[in-house]
Amino acid sequence: MASRAEDLLTQPWDILILGSGTAALCAALSASESTASPPSPRILLIDKAPLDWAGGNGYFTAGAYRTQHNGLEDLLPVVSNVTAEMVGTIDLPAYSHEDFAGDLERVTGGRSSRVLGGYVVGESLETVRWLKGWGVDWWLSFRRQAYFVEGRWRFWGGLHLTVKEGGKGLVRDLSEAVGRSGCTVLHEAAAGRLLVGERGAVCGVEVEREGRKYEVRASSVVMCAGGFEASPELRKKYLGPGWELAHTRGTPYNTGDMLGAALTLGAKTVGDFSPTGCHSVAWDAHSPKDGGDREKTNEFTKSGYPLGLMLNADGERFVDEGIDLRNYTYAKFGRAILEQPGGIAFQIWDKDGQGWLREEEYRDEIVRKIKGDSIEELARECAKEGLQDPKAFVRTVEQYNAAVAAHREEHPEVKLNPAIKDGLSTQSSKMQLDLAKSNWALPLVKPPFLAVKVTSGITFTFGGLAINPENAAVLREDDSEIEGLYCAGEMVGGLFYGNYPGGSGLTAGSVFGRRAGRAAAERTMKSRRMGRL
Repeated sequence: MASRAEDLLTQPWDILILGSGTAALCAALSASESTASPPSPRILLIDKAPLDWAGGNGYFTAGAYRTQHNGLEDLLPVVSNVTAEMVGTIDLPAYSHEDFAGDLERVTGGRSSRVLGGYVVGESLETVRWLKGWGVDWWLSFRRQAYFVEGRWRFWGGLHLTVKEGGKGLVRDLSEAVGRSGCTVLHEAAAGRLLVGERGAVCGVEVEREGRKYEVRASSVVMCAGGFEASPELRKKYLGPGWELAHTRGTPYNTGDMLGAALTLGAKTVGDFSPTGCHSVAWDAHSPKDGGDREKTNEFTKSGYPLGLMLNADGERFVDEGIDLRNYTYAKFGRAILEQPGGIAFQIWDKDGQGWLREEEYRDEIVRKIKGDSIEELARECAKEGLQDPKAFVRTVEQYNAAVAAHREEHPEVKLNPAIKDGLSTQSSKMQLDLAKSNWALPLVKPPFLAVKVTSGITFTFGGLAINPENAAVLREDDSEIEGLYCAGEMVGGLFYGNYPGGSGLTAGSVFGRRAGRAAAERTMKSRRMGRL
C-alpha cells in the first residue's frame, strides 16, 4: 500500500509551490482564493526541510513588516495589542509611499529596481490588511521599534508592525491559514530538476524523498525556495572568499538548489552577487555556525550597538555606530564585522548604556557576557575571548570619551533621544575623531562595563532571478517569460544591493508571493478552459 507521501508525489497538481516560508505560504493563500468558479485549484507545497524546520528563514526573524501608512489611523485597525488608554501615549509618525521608496533608494545606493520597489511599496499596506484577513495577528512593535521617552512611546525608523512571537508567530498564523484553505503540505521532499513540456513550458518538478525520485506534474510551479545563504560553497563563489566563514542565521536548508535549476532553463539573474550581496547582522559569536536555533531564533541578533561602541580584535572602531537608525544599518554591519581580523568584534557599554539593551537579545540566559569594573579590566577579559591588543582597546575608548565630553561641552543643549538622529556626537570644534560617532554618543564612564563578542550572521542573499513583477513569472535572458514558472521571496533579485530597509524583505516576499499565487491560479483556470486539465 502506497504511503501518503508516495500518493501525493505520484498524482498531478494544479499548482506546485516550493518552500514553506512566508512567501510560499502567501502564494498558497493567494492561489486558493483566486479562482472565480469551483473547483478550487489543487495546491501542493513541498519543502526539503523536515516538519520541525518548517517556515524557512521567516521563522527566525522578528516578524517585522515595513509598510507605507498614514499613521495610527491606518495601523490601529489591524493591530491587537493597543488599548484605548494607550493610544494617547503613542507618537507614531506617518510613513508615506515617498518615505518608503526613498529609504529603499537611499540605502541601496540608488541601485534598487524602481519597478520592483514600486510594487512592494505600493502594495505593502494592502498586503498587511490581506494577511490580517487570513488571521495574522499584527502588533505595534513596542519592544523593538519604540523607546519610552518622557512618558510617551516614540516610534522610529518606519518599521512599526510585527507579530506576537515574531517569526514563530508569523509562520504559525500563516501555516494555520494554509491548512484552512485546503492546501496540502509535504516535508522532506527535495525539489530538483524542473520538468519542461511542450512549447518550453514548465510542467512540474523532479522531487526526491527517502532516496526515491518522482516526477511531480503541475500546470504551474512557484519557487519560494530561498537564497543560497546556507551554502558556504555558493557564498564563496558568488559573494567572495571569507563569506564561507559566516554563521548561518536561519534555516540550514536554503542552499540555492532551485536557483541552479532555474539557471539550467536559461533564467536570467539580476541583483547583487558581489561581496555586498547579502543581509548579514551582528550575531552572537557563540551561536551555532551552520544554522539557527529553533527556540532562540532571532535572539542571537545583537543590535544594541547604536548606544554603545564596536571594536575589532585590534582594539579599533571600524564603523560609525550612530550613522543612521538601526533599521538602516544592521543588515550591512554584519559584513563589516566579517571583514575585521578574525571576523569578530566586541560591542561595549557602560552602566547607562546597558539600560537601553533589549532583554531578548542581551539577557544572561542568551548571551555570554564579558564584564569589568574598569575599561582596563574589560579589555583584559576581552583578551581571553580573542582581543589581540588590550592597550589599543583602552586607548580607543579613552579617545572616544574625550571626544564625547568635548561635544557636550560645546553643545549642552543636545540631549539623548534614541528615537531620532539626535546629533549627540563625537565631533566638535575642539576635537574630532577620524571615525565619527554621529548620533547617540554616550560616554563609557560608569562601571560596571559590559562587552559581548559578535561575528557575522548571514540572513539571506540579495542576488536572484529576474521576474515580471506583474505576475512574478521568471524571465529568460531575453526578458521573455518562462511559461508556468513563478518566483517569490529570497529568490527574487534586483531589490536589494549592499543593504536594505529593515522589514522590507518579508514585505516583498508577501507582495510577490501573493502575485505569484494569483497568476498560477489564473493559469490553472485558463488551462481548464482549454481542456488541458
